[in-house]
Amino acid sequence: MQNINTPKIKVTLLRSFSGRSESQRRTLVSLGLSKIGSSRLLPNVNPILGQVNKVIQFIRVEPAE
Repeated sequence: MQNINTPKIKVTLLRSFSGRSESQRRTLVSLGLSKIGSSRLLPNVNPILGQVNKVIQFIRVEPAE
């Protein structure tokens, strides 16, 4: 993941997480992503970035505007 220096980030679910580990599924749900194409604006803080890095293969991360 590239370095994003904004107070908020936009996270969008791109791929299905069916058939993946329970830990990855719970992480995506805790980020508020349940359907493909759903997006959330999240604060750019270390705990959120750790969750994002855990499931980076399923999501797209952009700076929020």
